[in-house]
Amino acid sequence: MTDQNIFSTEGTQSAKRLSRRDFLRIVACAGIATWVGKAGLENLEAERVVRQSQALMGTVVNLTVIASDRRSAAAAEVAVDACLERMAELEAILSRFQESSQVSILNRDGRLKTPHPALLEVIRQAQQISELSSGLFDITILPLLALYQKCHAAGGGLPTESEIEAACRKVDYRKVTMDENGLSLAETGMGITLDGIAKGYIVDQGVGRLVERGFGNVLVEAGGDLVAGGRQSFDRGWEIGVQSPRQMGEQLITRLDVCNEAIATSGDYMQPFTIDFAQHHILNPKTGRSSPALASATVIAPRLALADAIATALMVMEPPKGLELVRELGLRALLVTKDMTLLRA
Repeated sequence: MTDQNIFSTEGTQSAKRLSRRDFLRIVACAGIATWVGKAGLENLEAERVVRQSQALMGTVVNLTVIASDRRSAAAAEVAVDACLERMAELEAILSRFQESSQVSILNRDGRLKTPHPALLEVIRQAQQISELSSGLFDITILPLLALYQKCHAAGGGLPTESEIEAACRKVDYRKVTMDENGLSLAETGMGITLDGIAKGYIVDQGVGRLVERGFGNVLVEAGGDLVAGGRQSFDRGWEIGVQSPRQMGEQLITRLDVCNEAIATSGDYMQPFTIDFAQHHILNPKTGRSSPALASATVIAPRLALADAIATALMVMEPPKGLELVRELGLRALLVTKDMTLLRA
């Protein structure tokens, strides 16, 4: 669930410091977007399957690594630790909820002299998606999002027209400057949020640590978004089910056999501002409102950062335009409209 408030305050805590209630609440939300089949794993020796879960990015990261034999399982456990360490390191850089992160410093000061290479890379990737989506994916959406969240927290109301217009004037991805002096925001009151791309990037980087250590048959899932590397058995890819955005009727809208691909889902149900899901956390930076078309968008791509960002963009785009973009990029997508019609690309 790519645009969930992944870098929430829970993400600043270690797994050990999470209360049991908070941990169970996060676990309960973690499988909303996808379901993972276990049939292939049941036929493997238990000693060859290494599993670990840890609270990161305001959700629970679940890792499954298939070792080649019992002896390599010990090395797989070390690789899993390296994966989680890398992900936690990047969260501390990219999370706008950690006061010491580089994103927080940029948002507070409007400039950052020595940006981390990972932050620069994520912003470059985000700007590419902004261009591809005609500006409908925009990491400078933070002032508008913060306005809605403030009104919602104050009693569930929505911002006024004048408030929305004022916030929209502070949103423009082209006003983020990267040069020899570092990073800067062009106007006072601007801010960035990487919630729609950073989780994917962080998981991609974590999977890279596993692959570097010789473990290519892996599944890393974070809050319903996932990377499925290799296969879960000799003759079977990873069986992934995409869950319905509404708790009615069939639980799964489709099942996929995935090998060396990533899946991310955005949905109107993840942070709704109205009980009918008409207004939610995925906002059009041009109009200041949520699109009335889609309930969810699932993207299958080679990298989770790409799937993460494109799924966010699709929730704002008109469905025909979104499907056209997906085809142009050579990706796959499942869109669910508000009336539960399934559209595929």
